[in-house]
Amino acid sequence: MNIPEPERMDQRRLESINIINALRRGTVPASGLERIAVGLDVEEGVISRQLDYVAQSGGDLKFIRGDYGSGKTFLVARALEIARTKGFVTSHVIISAATPLYKIKGIYQQVCANLRTSGEEHAIKTILDNWLFAIEERLLSVSGTGLEDAALEDATEREIETALSGISEVNTALAAALRTYYRANNTGDFPLAQAALGWIAGEPNIGRDFKQKAGIKGELDDTIAFIFLRGLVSIIHGAGYSGIAIAVDEMETTQGLQRNQREKGYHTLVRIIDALDRGEMPRCFFLFTGTPAMYDGSRGIRSVPPLYDRISVVVQNDAYRNPRQPQIMLEKFDTSKLELVALKVVDVYAQAYTEPDRERVSHRFIRAMIKKITTRFGGRIDVIPRIFLKEFVDVLDKCELYEDYTPGDAYDFDAEHLIGDLKKEEEAVMVVRY
Repeated sequence: MNIPEPERMDQRRLESINIINALRRGTVPASGLERIAVGLDVEEGVISRQLDYVAQSGGDLKFIRGDYGSGKTFLVARALEIARTKGFVTSHVIISAATPLYKIKGIYQQVCANLRTSGEEHAIKTILDNWLFAIEERLLSVSGTGLEDAALEDATEREIETALSGISEVNTALAAALRTYYRANNTGDFPLAQAALGWIAGEPNIGRDFKQKAGIKGELDDTIAFIFLRGLVSIIHGAGYSGIAIAVDEMETTQGLQRNQREKGYHTLVRIIDALDRGEMPRCFFLFTGTPAMYDGSRGIRSVPPLYDRISVVVQNDAYRNPRQPQIMLEKFDTSKLELVALKVVDVYAQAYTEPDRERVSHRFIRAMIKKITTRFGGRIDVIPRIFLKEFVDVLDKCELYEDYTPGDAYDFDAEHLIGDLKKEEEAVMVVRY
């Protein structure tokens, strides 16, 4: 029996389906964010120009501040998407109890675990392999007549040391681990190669056996992790990428730590800023996010004057904010922005499935739907975008599936079914009916 092949979807439609699927789940889409972005043109332009500078061997950063509902998560995802289109490797780190700001080793582990390129997630192995391949190709090109396998391996191992000379002057462990990884791959010792890859990425529980074979002493601690991060950037560039863009998200969790841990975390930021300013971390872009209390509260950045001085901003006029300053200050989402997002989602839905009946999902209906939902959340438009978009996609689905479905008559917002699925900020303002 011949089964016909399914029609091959074009990339635009695949991306559209991915966007709609993410909105159904209440999450930020993995790609195509520019298609539903609203009101971030200036901020995106500033970040884009920073990335252009970083790609030319610069180092830079940006702090994003905003309350829940201001779009921090969206802007971070959009910034990383822009970075990947410019040839950067990206990584997204969430600061938490498991990965506190003061433990550089934990941050380095998360950076390595979440490395992403334009075509691959969890990309550390591909990056290392591309770097080693580029070294071999360069050596073969220089030799002209070619090299025997043994000679090529010896030359490559020497080149690994040379490429990381600045790092090896401080600590030789990274180069030793990379040589071990290279040898293990060449001899087919894949367990050893995997152990080497894990140790380079800062994974815990890599046994003594690997360290003995690699000739490594000591552990990967916070000091060494910072050195390894610099080495990782060199490897990424050597593998053919523009650099690395790292988002460090939800820094506000640092405020709940003990004073010595908080201040150690804030001094980590000072250390990163100073390393960028001194040119010690070329081709590296950092994006940090936090709530206003994180920046201005007594337990926040203000409590460490050296850090506060480095990232403080000139008082901003609401009409003419300047995102070129160290901080981008995001305003809360409002009704007009959410209406525009909804209209853009209709366009995306049309590309994913079929053209929606725009009379049934008219602008008037969208406004009425927003009002119904905000009424159940204390009139707070800033806390409902995720919920609204999830509900709105459901309405679009029903309009496509059922010709007789009229959302203007049939739609009513039932908040009770969301219990257990709400975020704490949403739950805090929800009006409970008895």
